[in-house]
Amino acid sequence: VSVERVSTEVTEAAIDKTVDILRKQRRTFQQRPGSEGAAETDRVTIDFEGKIDGEPFAGGKAEAFQFIVGEGQMLPQFDQGVRGMKAGDNKTFPVAFPADYQGQDVAGKEADFLVTMKKIEAQHLPEVNEAFVKTLGIQDATVDALRADVKKNLEREVKFRVLSRNKAAVMDALVGAAELDVPTALVEGETERMIESARADLKQRGVKDAEKAPIPPELFKDQAERRVRLGLVVAELVRTHNLQAKPEQLQAHIEEMSQSYEKPAEVMRWYLSDRQRMAEVEAIVIESNVTQHVLSKAQVTDKVLPFDELMTA
Repeated sequence: VSVERVSTEVTEAAIDKTVDILRKQRRTFQQRPGSEGAAETDRVTIDFEGKIDGEPFAGGKAEAFQFIVGEGQMLPQFDQGVRGMKAGDNKTFPVAFPADYQGQDVAGKEADFLVTMKKIEAQHLPEVNEAFVKTLGIQDATVDALRADVKKNLEREVKFRVLSRNKAAVMDALVGAAELDVPTALVEGETERMIESARADLKQRGVKDAEKAPIPPELFKDQAERRVRLGLVVAELVRTHNLQAKPEQLQAHIEEMSQSYEKPAEVMRWYLSDRQRMAEVEAIVIESNVTQHVLSKAQVTDKVLPFDELMTA
């Protein structure tokens, strides 16, 4: 089979971007003088009322509403509309809702918004110095230690995302290469499990009589068949090539996952004390073993993904 294997490097730019996020999490705001208009990164407090064809609509009105200019919290036209406004100003401007907007009543329509600027606050980002590093709880309170810690955490996250991406590519290749008749009984059983899972999800969302919801099996048939086919192939690969999860692999995986938490030892105990959780870890390790085995045998094309593309995928 042919498989595309991706990799990603944690660059200095990625570290810089993460440090900037940490600074934003600890930023403060100070009210601007009345003579200054709202600009990018300001936090504004506004009253607004929107109307479509002169008529108010649900969710189109708010008082003392806050958002930060330029951070994508509002539609672009609304964001642009408040820029330059000063405290006490009133302004009316049009905003076109995209066709795929989440509010179906206004999707694809244009509204006129009357906005009153109540308050404008300029952001102040902390300097990246030893005092800032101390607020993050890093033992060695130096900027170099901060960047090293950020890099280590990013490399851990990148590793898991790359593994997940490559695993998905391998599993797709295995399904495509697997020529076998899938037992109908197994597909029906998997379909039923997926239906029950869907009903449980509906119940969790508060849907009335979710356990009796009519869900056509046809909705899940293709997905169920794929799962069964893949399960059979993976099981055969594991049996034939001794790809079972070894105790040291389970231990290493749990240790690695726990490092992203404040108290790693407690996280490790949480996993090790429960059979169900350990079974989930075992499944992940087995899938990783199968992925590495297939990549060692397949026709592999390597592709380097930019950091931002991997993290937003």
